[in-house]
Amino acid sequence: MGLGSFPSVSLQQARKERTHWVTVLQGGADPISARTRAIDTEIASMNTVDPTFEQAAFAAFEAKKATLRGDGERGRWFSPLRLHVISKIGAMRVSDLHQRDIHDAIAPIWRTKHETADKALYRTRIVLKHAKLSGYDVDPFICDMARHMLGHHEHHQTPIAATPWQDVPVLYERLSRESHPSYLALRWIILTAVRGESARGARFDEIDGDVWTVPAERMKGLRGKVQPFRVPLSGAAIEVLEECRKAARGDLLFSSPRSGFVSVQALTKVLKHMGEDGRPHGFRTSFRTWAQDTDAGAFDVVETALAHIIGNKVERSYARSDILERRRVLMQGWSDYVVGKKSSVVK
Repeated sequence: MGLGSFPSVSLQQARKERTHWVTVLQGGADPISARTRAIDTEIASMNTVDPTFEQAAFAAFEAKKATLRGDGERGRWFSPLRLHVISKIGAMRVSDLHQRDIHDAIAPIWRTKHETADKALYRTRIVLKHAKLSGYDVDPFICDMARHMLGHHEHHQTPIAATPWQDVPVLYERLSRESHPSYLALRWIILTAVRGESARGARFDEIDGDVWTVPAERMKGLRGKVQPFRVPLSGAAIEVLEECRKAARGDLLFSSPRSGFVSVQALTKVLKHMGEDGRPHGFRTSFRTWAQDTDAGAFDVVETALAHIIGNKVERSYARSDILERRRVLMQGWSDYVVGKKSSVVK
């Protein structure tokens, strides 16, 4: 049974420890098992009054995830903490944390991956605030001090690459040559202008006639803050739907044997293969720019088609219509343009 290494454990301490454990052995107990139990008890007691940062992080996440989509997994809320903070200071007690510890954890990515670093720092503060309000001895303000130490960073966000709306008809025609689920999904995204996650998980039972209702759990936003979203389907979108029915292998429009429905990586791969620089989410920009450049629809109609929030809280409490019929005209105009019916384009 090891008692510790010299010089961290002196000869006098080792003799004292030996005497104690000999007494335990003579009493019929196993000294190693007894020591392990004592350590476990001490750790459990310490965790109750002073948790590690990792324990505090999981506790905060459990308390918060009911407000997050997919319990926080779809949005990967916990990922920046796990990868960049817990990996560095997860074993430290929250009462021992200093702004320097948080600074050192975040500093390696502060300038190279600033957006991720900012999320990690912001969520670290959420963790420490939750710990503070739970009665633990911790100061969330150390995150603000760590941010000050990290210094200012002029972050220029790069927009997602979007296909110019003038080039969309040619791209759509090329996509129409294939019936693979990834190609069909890209055509569906172009025609409906919905977000990729809403589109990729589309199910046949969500569609009633020429209206597709995206359930709230696949809409962007906090749980309880979003509603199901109705999407009017144009003639071309109905054609895509019928192609999906012919190739259907279940309830999903765009099924994949690996992940259930096609992944965003699969869609991006198709675009790369075709030599297209734009990305799936960028088709929303293509649609929005087309509408802006051609005066295809009123501002509120176009923004509602993109499921954007319009107006302040008071205005939204009165304006409750989703202006479906006006959006139907807009989306049919976009569809006609995309499939090459030039007469629908507003010059």
